[in-house]
Amino acid sequence: MSQATTIRKRHRFNGRMTRIILLISFLFLFGRFVYSAIGAWYHQQGKTESQQISLSIDTPTQR
Repeated sequence: MSQATTIRKRHRFNGRMTRIILLISFLFLFGRFVYSAIGAWYHQQGKTESQQISLSIDTPTQR
């Protein structure tokens, strides 16, 4: 009888640990997504600014 109770306790502990590990993994994944999204946005902003600058330099001014 005592062996059956230890198996139940071990199962409950494993389930709790699995949830904690999955939560931590999700938080890391979400954090990496936010970090890459911010980096991509800054990269896109710099790209559009450099294109606008090169377009203003390339177009001749009318006199």
